[in-house]
Amino acid sequence: MSVEKINSTKNSNFQHILSHATKVPGLIFLSGQTPTDVNGQVVQGGIKEHTAQCIHNLGNVLEAAGSSWEKVVKVNVYLKNMDNFTEMNEVYEKLLPSPKPARTCIQAAKLPNDVDVEIEAIAAA
Repeated sequence: MSVEKINSTKNSNFQHILSHATKVPGLIFLSGQTPTDVNGQVVQGGIKEHTAQCIHNLGNVLEAAGSSWEKVVKVNVYLKNMDNFTEMNEVYEKLLPSPKPARTCIQAAKLPNDVDVEIEAIAAA
């Protein structure tokens, strides 16, 4: 079985600890993306802007893997505070194509760099 590690040049680079995605026959597993720009800096704003940035970053990785949001089958959303669920959903609903993929959303005690949201996904290759 072939295993391909994928990194997008449009996202911040953490190749020393992870790949943005791992592609195996039929599936692409995307690492969690936080609301950072290409330089690794958290973008300005609140949960809405941060959710949009996570989705944008995942889109960059999907593109690098030769896939798209239309092929995403599962999304996991990690929120620092579940009180942000409604605002996160507003952005998520607007930016992801329909029909939406399966999804889990949980509150995480602590996220990298103390961000308020991290999103990961699994897509069909």
